[in-house]
Amino acid sequence: MSTRKPYVTYTLLGIQIVLFMLMTFMGGSESSTTLLLFGAKFNPLIAAGQYWRLITPIFLHIGVVHLLINSVTLYYLGSMTENILGHWRYLVIYLSAGLMGNLFSYQFSQNISAGASTALFGLFAVFLALRNLFPRNYYIQNIGSQYLMLVVMNLVFGFLGSGIDIWGHIGGLVGGFLMTMALVQGDGQDKRWMQRIGSAVSYIVIAIFILVNHGTFNTLFGG
Repeated sequence: MSTRKPYVTYTLLGIQIVLFMLMTFMGGSESSTTLLLFGAKFNPLIAAGQYWRLITPIFLHIGVVHLLINSVTLYYLGSMTENILGHWRYLVIYLSAGLMGNLFSYQFSQNISAGASTALFGLFAVFLALRNLFPRNYYIQNIGSQYLMLVVMNLVFGFLGSGIDIWGHIGGLVGGFLMTMALVQGDGQDKRWMQRIGSAVSYIVIAIFILVNHGTFNTLFGG
């Protein structure tokens, strides 16, 4: 842990709050038309070439309760994670988890979706990865166990409930875990280069597979 200010977390919070206000002004955050205008995940438009919709949903929210829950979670969980990882690793993992979450949602769900929860589940996965990387750190082991229970409970409720993009959450977990394993060295003198490279390659392979499976990869590269 460090005492550095979580400037990245503050910036992410500011972006999603400003966008929510703009959406409210331009038709409401629960309007499908407004959501699509601001970049919500919508499979036909992604397949048509709007690949930025795999990133922009991270910053959009559907209703004030959705925004409030994710903002509070981002403030506390994001600040803690940023203090542990540092600014740039934290930002890369946050965005990578959100991207993978939206890729999973693109693969398995046809619904319009938005929300920071894809990236937030990636932050939970950070601590699951850190448990493997720092087996002798009591703080990491303790908080990792707590977050593991929280993740399992959320996934169970997600599968049982409705209106929750469970595949986005699962994808966020996968993305956050793999990118943490790729970017963090862990205990010991061994820098784990092969394992770190393998984690990064696994992330890329999964992303490419989803794009190929949806027939968008060739379009993306002009094939």
